[in-house]
Amino acid sequence: MAFRRAVVTGGAGFLGSHVCEELLRRGTRVLCLDDFRTGSRGNLPDHPALGVAVADVTRPLEVLGPVDLVVHLACPASPVDYLRMPVDTLRTGGFGTLHALELAHRKGARVVVASTSEVYGDPEEHPQRETYWGHVNPIGPRSVYDEAKRFGEAMTFAYRREHGVDAGVVRIFNTYGPRMRPDDGRLVPTFLRQARQGEPLTVHGDGTQTRSLCYVDDLVRGLLAMAESPHPGPVNLGNPEEVTVLEVARRVIEATGSTSTIRHVAAMVDDPRRRRPDIGLARRLLGWRPEVPLDEGLRRSLDRQLVGWSR
Repeated sequence: MAFRRAVVTGGAGFLGSHVCEELLRRGTRVLCLDDFRTGSRGNLPDHPALGVAVADVTRPLEVLGPVDLVVHLACPASPVDYLRMPVDTLRTGGFGTLHALELAHRKGARVVVASTSEVYGDPEEHPQRETYWGHVNPIGPRSVYDEAKRFGEAMTFAYRREHGVDAGVVRIFNTYGPRMRPDDGRLVPTFLRQARQGEPLTVHGDGTQTRSLCYVDDLVRGLLAMAESPHPGPVNLGNPEEVTVLEVARRVIEATGSTSTIRHVAAMVDDPRRRRPDIGLARRLLGWRPEVPLDEGLRRSLDRQLVGWSR
């Protein structure tokens, strides 16, 4: 299925820029909407079919001309950002999702709303299936992101039911790759930055907490497969290979050839102990599964970032 023109909110961010790039490669004209608080113009390719506009998704989105796909990615996604901007994160998850859905409704477009594995909180079900309702602390410091995404999902399904909007939700698990800011607080870029600078890799808690890390190219394939599907979701997108944080640190040291050591620091508040997606639904509905192993993804991230990360 070929889309003629897509709007990507948060298109200058880490994931958004990769989505824009892949849509352009497939022949789709793309309009990137971003307020550039956490994204960068340097993430975007110089392409004649790419338009860029400064936009705050918490305000109504005015887009001229036809649109047949909206990909809603705008939201602070790293702990550093959403803890620094807690109210704005909630506003983006609420009003931002509302305005992306309104745009899709007006244009008669398919809209894919990016949710997150954080809706499962510190899960009591393992691995996490889409039918699991989650175990979230609604007033903890992380709740501004978790609850923003949970509300965004509720808004999306309300628009499907009340207005017939062709909307789908994907729940994105930990994703990594080129263009992540080294200071954004997420696991892989933090470890890569520390290893390349010869600093100790800081592991929160005892490091036995697990994550499932998906390379960005795999994630983008899954997201666009969801765009081409009529399914409402939610659909988990992530790598079902589960690794401990301590193991990720060791693999980063090996991949970089660093002499860094590992230093344990205080555990983070409400940090999930286990995180692993059940991707059976994505396999059946989208024919999707991740293909890039962690060690290969780390090498690709390093090879494509030898001159440093873009802001």
